[in-house]
Amino acid sequence: MAMTRTPVRRVLDYTVLSVLAFVFALPALYLFLGSLKPSDEVLNGLSGFLPTHLSFDNYAAVLDSLNSDSTGYFWQFMGVSVLLSFVVVTGGLIVNSMAAYGLTRLKWRGQKAVFTLVLLLMLIPFESVAVPLFYMFNGQRNTLFVQALPFVANAFAIYQFHTFFKKIPPSIEEAARLDGAGPWRTFFAIIVPMSRPVFASVAILTFLIQWGSFLWPVLMVSDPSVRPLPLEMSVFQGQQPPDWGQILAFGVLLVLPVLIVFAFFQRWFVEGVASSAVKG
Repeated sequence: MAMTRTPVRRVLDYTVLSVLAFVFALPALYLFLGSLKPSDEVLNGLSGFLPTHLSFDNYAAVLDSLNSDSTGYFWQFMGVSVLLSFVVVTGGLIVNSMAAYGLTRLKWRGQKAVFTLVLLLMLIPFESVAVPLFYMFNGQRNTLFVQALPFVANAFAIYQFHTFFKKIPPSIEEAARLDGAGPWRTFFAIIVPMSRPVFASVAILTFLIQWGSFLWPVLMVSDPSVRPLPLEMSVFQGQQPPDWGQILAFGVLLVLPVLIVFAFFQRWFVEGVASSAVKG
């Protein structure tokens, strides 16, 4: 028998959750308010939350300071990050979902050994293989290719797809085979439409990781024409004297696409769960 919460308990739960949500939102609020303030008012402790002397001058200053051949162009840095994220997310969804399908639904010799290797790869941090990868791809430095290729295949994404595909009833694929559908048609016409929630989850996580990628660009990129936005923010922050208002404005511009993508895929995720429940 399911336990029902009393009105007092419900109010208490929502109060605690609201307080926690507010606490976790404080850094984002400080970032946004600080981006609208003069530099000398940004680092003023708790008074930084007071909405005084607000303007968009910092945003205009960031765009103006990154608008020449000598400094590079802000929208060029943004375009590089968008392109890299698109390639890694799109390629990762295709490669990792197909790999997980082969490891989950198809039967072949060595299947369990390969899946065990995938699980082991999840335990290896990128920092431990960054230097070997640097020497492997040293001839491809300062290219978009080298910034995207190592991150298309991802062991954790394969594991996420694998976990979701295991829950799909085998009878669906058996019915597809009886209708004359092969593995490729079964995957793209049946499995993929049924798996929108996991595709949305993997897309969000992959985008977050790729958009904030910093270590690999530091090792492989020195040409401003292929510099992604997080690396450029590090360069911008290192300028002396630091203008903290402009730095926070740069941070907002860096975070804004993440919020947009997350909102878009979150809606797709909810729709996918609802449609799956209706079909089930």
